[in-house]
Amino acid sequence: MNQPTSLERPPLPTVLWLSIRPKTLTAGLAPVLVGTGLAHHHGGIAAGPAIAALLGAIAIQIGTNLFNDVEDFQRGADNAARLGPARATQRGWLSPRAVLGLAIGAFALATLIGLYLVAIAGWPVVAIGVLSLVSGFLYTGGPAPLAYVGLGDLFVFVFFGLVAVMGTCFVQVGAWPWQGLAAGASVGGIATAILVVNNLRDRRTDAAAGKRTLVVRYGPTAARRQYLALVGLSYVVPALVAVFTGAWFWLLPLLSLPLARAEWLGVRDQDGPALNARLAGTARLGLVHGLLLAVGVAL
Repeated sequence: MNQPTSLERPPLPTVLWLSIRPKTLTAGLAPVLVGTGLAHHHGGIAAGPAIAALLGAIAIQIGTNLFNDVEDFQRGADNAARLGPARATQRGWLSPRAVLGLAIGAFALATLIGLYLVAIAGWPVVAIGVLSLVSGFLYTGGPAPLAYVGLGDLFVFVFFGLVAVMGTCFVQVGAWPWQGLAAGASVGGIATAILVVNNLRDRRTDAAAGKRTLVVRYGPTAARRQYLALVGLSYVVPALVAVFTGAWFWLLPLLSLPLARAEWLGVRDQDGPALNARLAGTARLGLVHGLLLAVGVAL
């Protein structure tokens, strides 16, 4: 097992804030906003389930981030050569046991919220919740973690795109409109692009630790092409819906194209620690794009 890098610890609130990876939490916020917009279009927003879906999604994401912190440290992917933002276990600010306890607490909170949503929307929510929690654990846990065998991208696309958007809509209106698949794919594209930037930055330490992400498997050029394809998908899908259905408000995300172009140029031309800014920028793009899409699907 790795030994943590001993550095002066910031104040505990700062450590906890950094541990939840706040810059990436837009990946959990955007699909709930879009799913709520879709619910408005198909019958009306239910405030209680909407808020619960948001809190549940954020709790699952925080739990996954914290569990990832522990597992990546113990498996050697987070070490002294790390290029990304500080991690509590790797820096020795918190013990692995403490971070694991926080992760369990976040998953427990998500479970409690899920029970409320089950009472509101019925047993389909059980399947969504169980799959989300199990996948959050299997992302970096278990004998064959998803992130270590190149399936992390698929996990993010499915659960932070399709499942989150459609699930949020369902708990409010009790229906699964087909537009949820299109909106979910659009949101999932940028959410997955955030992971691509993370893995592009970390490819060398990941390879040394046996973490076989798609970037490690196929190289940085393929990763940059994947990023462009995913971000492109997030704009092409709403445009196709607008063209084929006449729902022209679905074109609103196009207003964020200048931001998308700037992030793409950064990912294309930068490497190493400079990609930390592109990770944050892509997360910001996901939020702006999600807000615009939420308005578009609601109208």
